Amino acid sequence: MENKNIKKQNVYHSEEETTLNWDDIQKSFKDSFGAEIYNSWLQKLSLIKEYNDYIILGVPTRFFRDWIVSRYLDKILEQIKHFKLSLNRIEFKIIEENKQSQELKNIDELNKVTEIKDSILNYNRLNPNLSFESFIQGKSNDIALSYSKKVCEHVSRYNPLYVCGGVGLGKTHLLNAIGLELQDNTNVMFISAERFMYHFIKSIKKNDMVNFKDFFRKSSVFIIDDIQFISGKESLQEEFFHTFNSLIDKGSQIIISSDRAPMKLERVQERIKSRLAGGLVVDIESPDLELKVKIINKKIEEIQNQFKENINLSDEVINYIAQESKTNIRELIGILNRVIAFSRVHNKNLDINDCKKILKDVFNQIRVITVDKIQNVVSNYFNIALSDMLSQRRSRPLARPRQIAMYLAKKMTSRSLPEIGRRFANRDHTTVIHAVKTISRLSDQDDEMKKNISQIKSLLLEQ
Repeated sequence: MENKNIKKQNVYHSEEETTLNWDDIQKSFKDSFGAEIYNSWLQKLSLIKEYNDYIILGVPTRFFRDWIVSRYLDKILEQIKHFKLSLNRIEFKIIEENKQSQELKNIDELNKVTEIKDSILNYNRLNPNLSFESFIQGKSNDIALSYSKKVCEHVSRYNPLYVCGGVGLGKTHLLNAIGLELQDNTNVMFISAERFMYHFIKSIKKNDMVNFKDFFRKSSVFIIDDIQFISGKESLQEEFFHTFNSLIDKGSQIIISSDRAPMKLERVQERIKSRLAGGLVVDIESPDLELKVKIINKKIEEIQNQFKENINLSDEVINYIAQESKTNIRELIGILNRVIAFSRVHNKNLDINDCKKILKDVFNQIRVITVDKIQNVVSNYFNIALSDMLSQRRSRPLARPRQIAMYLAKKMTSRSLPEIGRRFANRDHTTVIHAVKTISRLSDQDDEMKKNISQIKSLLLEQ
């Protein structure tokens, strides 16, 4: 029998018999998820149809559906099963926005654009210190630097320019330098992929997508940092794809950075990867010893000019820091700052033995590497859920990271093959042996695989 207490404006009745009270379910959502998540996402859900073993819920947009499915679906089903135990799945249907969403169209359009513009300026200002003049050139980055400068001379000649490389190697510096070089004569948009997504979500919630599209598609130079952030976000990828095409069609220059090559991006649409790879892809490698020494000397010079003091580090000390720093430029600068701070506090010129004592916990500390830690770092590196990586699914985007994690577990822990197999959802030890052999072979044959292994090891040793 149909429950008379069901909220009529939020329920689309079906011919099926209904037993669920949507008001009670919504109240349980608010109590379970909290007011912020409920008000932003779950309040907009509506009950369309109810069957014995599943229900159909209405959502205002495809983005809402994707967001809810990826983050809250399991818990939503768990909550609803408290009201009807026979339910085992939820389906979604995109319906028209409610009256509140429609009323947002009456808000002044100019104010909306200004709000987006002000937010971009507040969070994404170009840093005047990250210019071409302050970028230290070496063998590992000279190609990326060269083409970054050429883009400034011949806009749209290399389109898009795609700069890839590991964390802390200077990608953002180059993108910022391009923006500084072009901002006086062109309309430059510089934004991180994360902020792009923030404005995308905000515009959807305010029913303000028209102004979002207009604002981001009017730039002459569009610079977006860390594009790998769009991984797995289907609606965001859809909007980025159309923004990309619109900018290319109008002759705008696009510059993009990522921690990996376009075709290595996981859970990104093939058509997007194809567009990204269709321009000029340049790579920044890890710095060699010569470049690290140049960076240290440049940083010392900057500190001396800024604080008007002399910093006396011998060539032996500088070479020691450069040789022992194995990860990226950020870590290198952090180590240098630590040595300089110690020198200031103790008011002495440091020798090589002093540095070894100061940095022994950085360079010589034995970090505890566990299988759990390896699994988490690998899943984060490839932007996949840990549960997916440990599942029985054998698709390439999941199987290869799983094999890498097994390989690293064998190489970096003392666990036996059967123990490692058990930690990977009770897999047989022969599966681990196969993974180790496969990754060892690929590391010898494939430069990209070799680089991935190296970067993951660095991340494990940093934490």
